Amino acid sequence: MKNSNTSLIITILLVGAVLLLTLTNPKKDEHFNEVKSLSSKSMNSKKQVLNNSESRLRAIYNRNEFRAKRLRANWLPDGSGYTVFELDNESQKQILVRYEMANGNRTVIDSPLKDENLKLENISPDGKRILYYKKGNLHVQDLRSNQTIQITDDGTEDLILNGKAVWSPDGKKIVYVQRDQSNVRLRPMLIPSDPTYPEVKSVRYARVGETIPSLRVGVVAAGGGSTRWLNIPVPAEGYYLGQVSWAKNSDEVLVEKLSRGRDEREFLIADIRTGEIDRIYHESDPAWVIASYRKNMGLDWIREGNAFIVLSEKDGWRHAYIYSRDGVKESLLTPGKFDIIERAKVDEDGGWFYYYASPENATQKYLYRVRLDGTQEPVRVTPLNQPGTHNYDFSPDSKWAFHTYSNFDTPPVTELVEMPEHRMVRILEDNHELRAKMETLVSRPTEFIQLDIGNNVVMDAWMMKPTDFDPSKKYPLFVYVYGEPHAQTVLDSWGTAHADFHRLIAELGYLVVSIDGRGTPAPKGAAWRRAIFPSLGPLSTEEQSAGVQELGRTRPYVDMSRIGIWGWSGGGSNTLNAMFRKPDVYHVGIAVAPKPQPHLYNAWFQEIFMRTIEENPEGYRQSAPINFAKGLKGNLLIIHGTGETNTHLEITEGLVDRLIELGKQFDYMTYPNRNHGFREGDGTAVHLRTVSYTHLTLPTSDLV
Repeated sequence: MKNSNTSLIITILLVGAVLLLTLTNPKKDEHFNEVKSLSSKSMNSKKQVLNNSESRLRAIYNRNEFRAKRLRANWLPDGSGYTVFELDNESQKQILVRYEMANGNRTVIDSPLKDENLKLENISPDGKRILYYKKGNLHVQDLRSNQTIQITDDGTEDLILNGKAVWSPDGKKIVYVQRDQSNVRLRPMLIPSDPTYPEVKSVRYARVGETIPSLRVGVVAAGGGSTRWLNIPVPAEGYYLGQVSWAKNSDEVLVEKLSRGRDEREFLIADIRTGEIDRIYHESDPAWVIASYRKNMGLDWIREGNAFIVLSEKDGWRHAYIYSRDGVKESLLTPGKFDIIERAKVDEDGGWFYYYASPENATQKYLYRVRLDGTQEPVRVTPLNQPGTHNYDFSPDSKWAFHTYSNFDTPPVTELVEMPEHRMVRILEDNHELRAKMETLVSRPTEFIQLDIGNNVVMDAWMMKPTDFDPSKKYPLFVYVYGEPHAQTVLDSWGTAHADFHRLIAELGYLVVSIDGRGTPAPKGAAWRRAIFPSLGPLSTEEQSAGVQELGRTRPYVDMSRIGIWGWSGGGSNTLNAMFRKPDVYHVGIAVAPKPQPHLYNAWFQEIFMRTIEENPEGYRQSAPINFAKGLKGNLLIIHGTGETNTHLEITEGLVDRLIELGKQFDYMTYPNRNHGFREGDGTAVHLRTVSYTHLTLPTSDLV
């Protein structure tokens, strides 16, 4: 009864909003008569649609009924078995269980540690101690006695952070990175703990062009003591770090150093006995180097530390190269016009280098391998009868792997496989309940398509259609956009691109589409990914619009007079650019947590792709949606959290002021004290989506 009443209220509000918009916006006159002539039958139909939608949203976001179960397992350091958290049927609590690879024996074990501390890289080489972080400092715990030693004491919870720690091969020393934010500017944030007298909290935030945190690398004895700091040259503008580890021995440290603009990358070896530092590798790129953003950083040592494998895009494709330890001798390990998506594992005993790729389909991901000696062509390891996305968690000895695979409409399955034959041993998690549920819900599989917009640009896209789709009819189009280098939205993988929400929108009678253009991190060559440099926004706007036009040209069931677009974060920015710069293409826009003034965004992300505003003023001008707000014609909804620590509220409120100055009508929804993911507060996720699809229906009458 409560859900029904809620839906009725939403319906009344929706109709009222339509009427209001009709009265205040002359362009909506054509909908006025349709709204006035609502029949009792259509009202009941709308009521039912909204009621079902609300229930579905609560199942998705409140009860997590569509969230796939993941395997919570960790390999033992010697590869003899693994530990996994399982649900105990009697107590209904999570218990830690050990499995032996030799015989499959299962043993329930006690652990004083939390799941997040049971990471392979945190366990000492002898398997008896574990590293963990607490309040900015490093601690070592003895797994037998539970005795804990604090090995750093200068860390704090939010100012000086000691982390990224790695055991030396002999287990006697630990190398770590200290991140000092003392010189990073403070910015105030309102903490609405007391509405009468709210508190103000100051946080460290390095925006474009400002001072970034300082970094240094130190070595400390595993039993505690003073830290020896490595003498790494520090440029005035600052720098970033990738891999920090041991150089295949306990006397030398490997440091991957990245320039502030991430256009240079170098590997340094520091001798902790002498303090001497040698550079063994260097590369640069006019835009950015391969390791600029999380994936594919670092190198892998081979041949007892006399050589290493590194990924580079210097020939236009992301490939693996083998270098001698001094960086002089070089050989290409994976030739061809394809990209390695990311490295997987080096199995030196078996003679294999494993990596992920998908040469024929940039939306998928498979495991490949190539001989380390270069004597064979690369071969696909993932079975040919399993299309989609695959991930492998290898055992330390590379003899086993947890293999997880899924596709867009099918939840993941995790199995134990024996390598290198890829022999399936047993299923570890099959998500059978969720799979059965999806079989009843997905009556029409998501369609993956390609859009040729000319100039040798072919973009991947997916499309969801209503259950009762009729190609002789016309349907409104709802576009989900991200369009930035952080992520692809067009992936044949479970749980991507707000899929559950978009399935609901499709059931409401819409075609839902997402398109990946140039600049997104698809495995289509370096030129594809770097095409957006040095300005995020303009190219994505043009190519997204061209993709929509191509859909309309090739698919007559697309109603080009009813097109909506929405996105989150960078996708929110691209939504604004679409509404402002392509007002005749897009009629409705929903921008969640956008950054309409990119020069006010954080330095570590924005400067990769655009440098600073002093270096690139025109790039920032072209990238900023606020500079094109005059073009708004359609219905725009801006959603933002007041507790943002990423795209701060003030970045968006500058745009709000500009739209008001221009006399543009728009809707603006703020969520109190919500951060970038809008996870705070009961009912937030459901409410945000309800607000979104309610706004989506405003300029149309098919759902009213």
